[in-house]
Amino acid sequence: MPAPARHRSHAVLTGLVSLATAAAVSLAVSAPASAAGTWTETGSDRARPLTESQGLTSVEVPAGSPNRYTGIGTIPLDLSSRGWNHVGDPDASYNGYYIEPYQRDSGNSKMFRVQAPGGTWSEYVHTLGPGEALNNSWDAVSPDGQWMLAGEWGTMTRLLVFPTPGVNPVTSPSANLPQASSVHLDHAVRDVQGCDFSGPTTLLCSSDDPDGSLFGITKPLLQIDLSAAPNGSADVSGHVTALRQLPLRSSCSGSFEAEGIDYDRRTGVLRVIVVSPGICVLTDSKTYTFSLG
Repeated sequence: MPAPARHRSHAVLTGLVSLATAAAVSLAVSAPASAAGTWTETGSDRARPLTESQGLTSVEVPAGSPNRYTGIGTIPLDLSSRGWNHVGDPDASYNGYYIEPYQRDSGNSKMFRVQAPGGTWSEYVHTLGPGEALNNSWDAVSPDGQWMLAGEWGTMTRLLVFPTPGVNPVTSPSANLPQASSVHLDHAVRDVQGCDFSGPTTLLCSSDDPDGSLFGITKPLLQIDLSAAPNGSADVSGHVTALRQLPLRSSCSGSFEAEGIDYDRRTGVLRVIVVSPGICVLTDSKTYTFSLG
């Protein structure tokens, strides 16, 4: 989708922060999510609108690290002043590197901001390839740490594979981050906001699809089974399955926005952010938790 539209939750937040005392709106609760999948909702907590509205990830290294979140309020001033005004769903590698995806409204590049285990930050810029969308909605690091998947906005039949910036030795902040290969999907996906590896060849993804024509439901939780673990030297295929609709519950009526996703392999807990419509973005947006079985 065009880059400006990708910021609709940012624009809503910016316009609504001053309206915290607005009058209550009428109750409009969405229908319960489909129970077609095996991921069962187990709980939720409030997603803070400025700092927890875009993405989230669990961090394994160092031990005891808190979960990380992104939102319009987590973008450093230095980055926004250089045009990097949108941050997507981040991920953390299993050896302690933390990676945030950034985009801007114009130009021919996207950026991944990497924090090393020691705390230092670096920026890895990728120049767009032919036909590549400007959007940079999410990143997902493979379990071996060497490869990073990322996605484009809109209706897509591929995912992009990069060497993991800061981890894979072929990467450098002073050089272009190259696309290494692709994942070719057997079914189109739309408006994917986040993906995370739940195993070496399995991805769980949150889709903000507002249409529902692809899978028969809007805002689906997707599973993508890869034909092989990404290795950067060859393309792989991905089989797409819609598991269930994400929860859509709010005191406001209107359009929800499915956001980032995280799978914690230590606990088996899946978490997904769903941003509420209208003024309720400030009050009842949620991070939902799920368990398998």
